[in-house]
Amino acid sequence: MKINDIDLDYTLASEILEDIKEDPMGDWFSLPDNFPDSELEKIKTVAERVRKNSDFLVCIGIGGSYLGARAVYEALDCADDDEKKTKLLFAGNNLSSRELKKLIKKLDGKDFSLNIISKSGTTLEPAIAFRILKAELIKRYGAEEAKSRIIATTDPEQGALREESEKNGYETFDVPLGIGGRYSVLSPVGLFPLAVAGVNIDALLAGARECKETQTSPDSLEDSMLISYAFSRFYLYDECGCDTEILASFEPSLLYFNEWWKQLFGESEGKNKQGIFPASVIYSTDLHSLGQFLQEGRRNIFETFLKFSPEKFPLVVPEQKDSTDGLEYLSGVSLPEISEKACEATIRAHDAGGISTFEIEVLDSDSEFGISERSLGFLIFFFETACAISALLHGVDPFNQPGVEKYKKEMYKLLGR
Repeated sequence: MKINDIDLDYTLASEILEDIKEDPMGDWFSLPDNFPDSELEKIKTVAERVRKNSDFLVCIGIGGSYLGARAVYEALDCADDDEKKTKLLFAGNNLSSRELKKLIKKLDGKDFSLNIISKSGTTLEPAIAFRILKAELIKRYGAEEAKSRIIATTDPEQGALREESEKNGYETFDVPLGIGGRYSVLSPVGLFPLAVAGVNIDALLAGARECKETQTSPDSLEDSMLISYAFSRFYLYDECGCDTEILASFEPSLLYFNEWWKQLFGESEGKNKQGIFPASVIYSTDLHSLGQFLQEGRRNIFETFLKFSPEKFPLVVPEQKDSTDGLEYLSGVSLPEISEKACEATIRAHDAGGISTFEIEVLDSDSEFGISERSLGFLIFFFETACAISALLHGVDPFNQPGVEKYKKEMYKLLGR
């Protein structure tokens, strides 16, 4: 199936975009071109302070409170071996004692600060991690200095964490009232820890702004890949019975981008016993595990391939005198060239096997590795907007998550709260 085969309703698309802008939880849509200068400057100032006194910033949060920042951090390979950079660690996104002990061990002999990210301050996983890591911080630095090493990103007006922050004088950033967690990566929720890690947050916002201008302005809708993608995936679900989407790429560093994407679409669309189930793969690894199912299994799926510009200085397959491995035909060929052919072959094979595919390519000639802040900012805004449109086409609220609260109530009962 080709996108051009679908009759797209651009009037409806324009109306939906207006609905998103006017929604009380649609403030994320204005962030790329209306982010407050004073808030951006504060993020950079506090980030510089943390970089000067900390080897690690531990980001404590779950779901949208950490996935967006981690997606960008991992995609840009910020966790490299440069000892001069402040590294990010992520806690409060599970209930594993083993994982938290491993994290605490990494902090041994290192200076660190905490960024607790929670609107309420009472969500179980981050609240537990914050209590434990706060005790470690106090043990290391004493109560007064510990307070100066805690940055809280929380509700601007109320909640347990806001109250604790004001009582103890923590540095704070606001989680904007009109932005839900999974749409918050371009707010202080994601921008502050990324700034600490040395990410160019101006370029991240610029990429999002470029996406907004080229994909959602009234005079660009008929050429908008974003609109085509949002309407086409709904068509595949509603008319063809495709209820599972696979996000695919050939770059392992996008693993956490995939995780962010799955939460974005899963929490936004999965309501009223309907919605497209979001899944992801990293090729070519998963071609050797899920490849058989994808090629010949149930035809209820479609695939979206993420593609980027080739890196500037890639590895090349070297020549070898004794060519017992049978690779002489690849001598002198770069790995990106091989990967591109593998991607093309996969799309051809899956298309022949009856899977509809989308290809989303973000060209970025300025990036050494083909993935940059600008291209990631573009993709983040692309998927946020496409997700909101798609959910509204399903007739559900893109910005609430009532089902998440049900497991919490049962868990709190069992724990005696």
